[in-house]
Amino acid sequence: MPQDTVAKVATSALNITTEEALVVYEDMVLGRTFEDKCAEMYYRGRMFGFVHLYNGQEAVATGVIKAMRPDDYVCSTYRDHVHALSAGVTANEVMAELFGKETGCSKGRGGSMHIFSAKHNFLGGYAFVAEGIPVASGAAFQSKYRREVMGDPNADQVTACFFGDGASNNGQFYETLNMAALWKLPIIFVIENNDWAIGMKHDRATSDVRIHKKAEAFGMPGYEVDGMDVMAVRERAQEAIRRARAGEGPTVLECMTYRFRGHSLADPDELRSKEDKDKWFGRDPIKIFASRIIEHGLVEESQLKAIDKKIRNEIEECVRFAESSPEPDAKDLFRYQFAEDE
Repeated sequence: MPQDTVAKVATSALNITTEEALVVYEDMVLGRTFEDKCAEMYYRGRMFGFVHLYNGQEAVATGVIKAMRPDDYVCSTYRDHVHALSAGVTANEVMAELFGKETGCSKGRGGSMHIFSAKHNFLGGYAFVAEGIPVASGAAFQSKYRREVMGDPNADQVTACFFGDGASNNGQFYETLNMAALWKLPIIFVIENNDWAIGMKHDRATSDVRIHKKAEAFGMPGYEVDGMDVMAVRERAQEAIRRARAGEGPTVLECMTYRFRGHSLADPDELRSKEDKDKWFGRDPIKIFASRIIEHGLVEESQLKAIDKKIRNEIEECVRFAESSPEPDAKDLFRYQFAEDE
């Protein structure tokens, strides 16, 4: 289905408790506020290199990751800050990493595109397109191997692998889907289809724009999801997680979404039309979800405003933490090459 028809996709029912709704809302606000602060720090010259922000796509990260268990695995892309936050990596650790500080989750060695946290089973961001797809399949394979071959009943972790529409044209996508289906790996392939691979519009780069349909070739279910509706994403993710944990194999979720900023903070974003941007800006996933849970009487507006304030304070604190943290020591230049260096 072309991107311009995504608004016609039926929205989800509101099957969520008040407690869950507040968790979902807070996670999306955390991601958005963090990224806005990253933009501010970048343009003030406090952050360097390439920085790719996630604004507009929050429903995808939150809808999938917050439906998973803390011991499940998440594998990201170069647009990885918000995936890491949703997976439980603290704002302090991520911001410090972006500042290149020793207290960062990658000890200041990774920067924006290489966020990593072993303790949160966050398998990293990857600068190369599609690079994380086979890595994620490896994580899923070890879960299956430990459970079925080594007899560990607790090894039922599911892996969520995030990547964009551009990555679906890469050979690793097809090779990994083939292996995942063959071995019935406990993995969810989450395509964040924001319609643009840097400056290449999706319909100019692929023979069939319906990426989820490509799952059929490998005998696995594939679904198109309204990626601006966190409940729609969450419900499909819950079923995919159930299937994976039950040993029923992988699922492809194509989440139709949109990034509100350019490809990176160095991108003037001149290729996308104003009309297209305005259409998608009107479908802000955070505003949509907030309106729905208020209308359904799940929360009061005052509760959401309290969360907004809490997150703003948390983000201001993470900047102070990053600024006051030490730079990596030159004597540790060759540390963290191997696991035993941790």
